[in-house]
Amino acid sequence: MTDARLRHGRLSLALGFFVQGVTFALLVTRIPAIQDRYGISDALLPAFLAAVPVLAGVGSVVTEKMVARVRPGVVLRWAQPLVLLALLGAAAGGEVWQLGIALAAFGLSVGALDASMNMLGVSLQRAYGRSIMLGFHAAYSLGGIAGASLAWAGAHWDLPLLVSYLPVVAVLLPAALIGSRWYADAEAGPAEAGGSAGAASKPVAFKLLLPLCLVMAFAYIGDSTVSNWSAKYLQDVLGGSEELATVPYNAYMVTTLLGRAVGDLGVRRFGPVAVVRCGSLLAGAGFAVVALASAAWVGIVGFTMLGLGLCVIVPQTFAAAGRLFPAASDTAVARLNIFNYVGFLIGSPLVGAVGDLWSYRGAMLVPMVMVLVTLVYARSFGERQDRYGGGHERPRTVDVG
Repeated sequence: MTDARLRHGRLSLALGFFVQGVTFALLVTRIPAIQDRYGISDALLPAFLAAVPVLAGVGSVVTEKMVARVRPGVVLRWAQPLVLLALLGAAAGGEVWQLGIALAAFGLSVGALDASMNMLGVSLQRAYGRSIMLGFHAAYSLGGIAGASLAWAGAHWDLPLLVSYLPVVAVLLPAALIGSRWYADAEAGPAEAGGSAGAASKPVAFKLLLPLCLVMAFAYIGDSTVSNWSAKYLQDVLGGSEELATVPYNAYMVTTLLGRAVGDLGVRRFGPVAVVRCGSLLAGAGFAVVALASAAWVGIVGFTMLGLGLCVIVPQTFAAAGRLFPAASDTAVARLNIFNYVGFLIGSPLVGAVGDLWSYRGAMLVPMVMVLVTLVYARSFGERQDRYGGGHERPRTVDVG
């Protein structure tokens, strides 16, 4: 694969991650408006919300089967427009059954999209011979911030959902389709083809993948804790104002972006194991600060630490799956991706249940312990032949952008 094709593939995939960040943020930040539009009760709303990650898991499983016949780039090329159209469908309907269809389409297509995006990212990282995976997820975080800002503007001006979503989809849909022309389904290079013969004959054994699956689930439990409980925690537990309660998640998103933007440099210099260990320790310390905070500003510091700590774990987990099964990385990524949704489903109800039964301060210790368990599995993130950067970089690396 030529250097130019790698550069174009990297940029087009980063655009895909950005578009998905915008799309997902537009959906989740306008859930109250969607609930009002369709007249969904508080009792029924959790069922609708839970259906999306469940169906996304199904979409990831289906993608594993699809990429045995077509390349991940083909799946991504058509999954992303479907996600955008499903978002528009959620805004355009008027009956609950129409919302159900839109959310079902969103869930299935987003599962295919997440799996295929990360498959492409892993294969491109292999072709580059150095860590670039965090950069893709930084683009996703940037898109999330942009989407949340657009959602805020729509809510601030009291725009109907369709009016709020339609211009965004009108811009992002053709951009995604045009960008998809340059997706690069990178093949394993000579080093992998020759040096991983033993690994090439090895199937994706769930026993070997399980540590990474647990890490993925624990990371998303931590992430969903911040997204679902940070505002309530700051206001109800730490006595912050309603306005101040919006700050922790914003700080978390910004530091997630910053951490991912520079994270690849850390992986190249110190290796993935060291970066994941540092991220896990920082995230664990962040939850401890939140649990022990005596004032709202201390809680904000803790949530900021969480953004810097958690941001490196998920991209490196996908990368580690690709290194563990170099000849079957697409299958490994698709199976690992399911635990993204497992963590998302478990996280918020788990923290809520512990908070109700014990205390919300105590509830913050649950994701803290789970994130720290990552330290036990840190060695799963690197092998001697797959270390990156400054002494870790493979010598065949070419500077392609």
